[in-house]
Parts: sequence; structure tokens; C-alpha cells
Amino acid sequence: MQKLTIRTLDKKQQFDVMLNPAGIRHEHGINYSNRAAAGHRALGSLAPRLGFASYQSESLSFEMMIDGTGVVEQPQKPDVAGHIAQLKNVVYRYVGDKHEPSVVVLTWGTLSFKGRLTRLAIRYSLFDAAGAPLRATVELRFDNYLDSNEQALRANRSSPDLTHCVVVKQGDTLPQLCHAVYQDSAYYVAVARYNNLTSVRHIVPGTRLYFPPLA
Repeated sequence: MQKLTIRTLDKKQQFDVMLNPAGIRHEHGINYSNRAAAGHRALGSLAPRLGFASYQSESLSFEMMIDGTGVVEQPQKPDVAGHIAQLKNVVYRYVGDKHEPSVVVLTWGTLSFKGRLTRLAIRYSLFDAAGAPLRATVELRFDNYLDSNEQALRANRSSPDLTHCVVVKQGDTLPQLCHAVYQDSAYYVAVARYNNLTSVRHIVPGTRLYFPPLA
């Protein structure tokens, strides 16, 4: 039987599950902007018009069991603590030269998912006489990872026919963002008005700005 595997993107490390999960949850989501909140609700309309803003990151979550009682046949004596340490080394360990945990690829049958760990919860349910864990249930959640090229291909942010949502980062300027979306920084005044900004010079990092399609 094929087992679910988790390997680092550079293929240097891999974790093979002891028991395949009973089920996997694969989530998708979409963010919409409420134009009425920004003062763009049409006169006489009964409800605000929701415009596409962005896709949410896909996520993959599941539970798996690690059993050290000997019930599950293994080439060597099962070691629950050792299995968990190996798992953490692949998905959770801070990589010094990258300054972040590893991007991993999960593979099982036709499933292939590239992402980063966002949640790891371990529930121990059985112990030996010395207090060492004999059984653990591990909850894992991974959020989809896209490199800059993949993001550009999916977002197609150069298209002037779509409404774009951009989260302001430290150092971003409105003219700079307008140039990235429209290839023209001259639209910054209109974008500031569209988003009801009180200042075009001081925009708080983390602010969501909406860039409407060109007329």
C-alpha cells in the first residue's frame, strides 16, 4: 500500500507516515470586496455589489496516528517520540540559511500539494510504565505555497480588466503600486479616492487597497 509522504522541496529530507490518514480536508476560498463600504454603492441598489478581490491560500489538513504498541507491523520497533522528532525535522524545523522552515511537498496517490506547515498539534493517548508515549494522534495543516512566478501566472495582475487587491507592505508607495498594476503611476490620485484614503504619503502597512479596472 502506498503511504503518504512529506518531503522538503529540495528533496533532502522525507517523512513517511506510519498509517495513512482516514481522510484529508482540502480547502479553497475567495475574498470579495464590499464596494459599499468604500462609498461606491450605486443609488437605488438594494444590496452592495461584491467584487472579486483575491483567492485565499488553499489548505490541506488531516490527522494521522503514530502507534508504538507493536500492533502495526514495522521493520524496526516503533518509537513514537522518534517519529515525531523526524516529522518536526521535515516540516517544523527552522532552517538557518533560509531563515524559515522548509517548503514541503505532500504526495499520496494522485495528490501532490506544495505548502508550508501552519498548524501542528500532538495528542498523546497511551504511555508505558516509564511515561514514554506509545500512541499519538497528530493534527497537521499546510497552506499552499506559490513562488513569485507561480503567483504572477495565477494572479495575472498586469491585466487592467480585473479588480486587484494588494496588501501594503513596509516601503510601498501608492504610485509604485499603481505602476505595478496599471503600468502607469499617474493613477495614484484616482486609486486614493477610490479607497477613501486621507493621505497618499502615509499608508499603514497591512492596509488592503483595491485597484479597479480601467474604464
